[in-house]
Amino acid sequence: MGLFTKNKKGGGAVSNAVVRRKTGGRRPLFHYFAIIVLILYTGFIAMLLGANVLYLLTETADFGVPFFAAILRNPDIRYAAWLTIWTSLLSSFLAISFAVPGAYALSRTDVPFKSILDMFVDTPIILPNIVVGVTLLVFFRTGLGGAIQNMGLQFVYAPAGIVLAQFICVSPYAIRTVKSALDGVDPRLEDVSRTLGWSAGQVFLRVTLPMMRNGIVAGAVIAWALAMGLYGPLMVFAGTTRQRTEVLATSVYLELSIGQIGTALAITMIMVFFAMLALLLFKKLAGGESLW
Repeated sequence: MGLFTKNKKGGGAVSNAVVRRKTGGRRPLFHYFAIIVLILYTGFIAMLLGANVLYLLTETADFGVPFFAAILRNPDIRYAAWLTIWTSLLSSFLAISFAVPGAYALSRTDVPFKSILDMFVDTPIILPNIVVGVTLLVFFRTGLGGAIQNMGLQFVYAPAGIVLAQFICVSPYAIRTVKSALDGVDPRLEDVSRTLGWSAGQVFLRVTLPMMRNGIVAGAVIAWALAMGLYGPLMVFAGTTRQRTEVLATSVYLELSIGQIGTALAITMIMVFFAMLALLLFKKLAGGESLW
């Protein structure tokens, strides 16, 4: 199969073995450099998280399970947590629902003005998130958006506005991730399937979709993770009203604004814990890999 043959679990293990054999069993110096850089980067992230835990241990007298339990019993925090969960899941579901056909159109069709459409897909990425919030606020104050509001569909300072702002901000990442996976599928396999008499829809469902599954899962994970931590546009467009539009990210801000650093850090650690756990599970489901 050649120098860069991969197996299911080993990735580039075969090529690495060939390289070591040709260099007398010694690993290339660049390998050690790359490993050191990776350890430095991940070590810095670990130190940042460890600093949060250290602060809670040293500055919070009642730190421990009772401390977190008291925070979780707070009705405002519980409401914010529930609002964060369902809005981020809904927005990421909507994002991936648009990402699959959108990525297919960009990758497999000759849609007119493709470069312009491609540019608009990326626009929310290059805009500061707070600008997205301002743009949504202006839209729903005037013209068509104002008419929608007058019909009773409330988005401004409402939970629906949280979902909409999250969707706008995270969908480009989902589209790009899914498109990257789709670009990796050999079009010749689809062409062969078409010769069997299958329609384009049947080819997509039976051939293309299973082969890009990992990319779809990865796109959903990225969209969900970004939606969980979104902050700027929600402050502008949805507000931070407790028991209505307050999510965990804005809870951190509100707690900091009144000097409750310990509570803010505890909320942060809760978000980090569940985010890391979900990412591990999603990675295993996506690739069938071992968690270790």
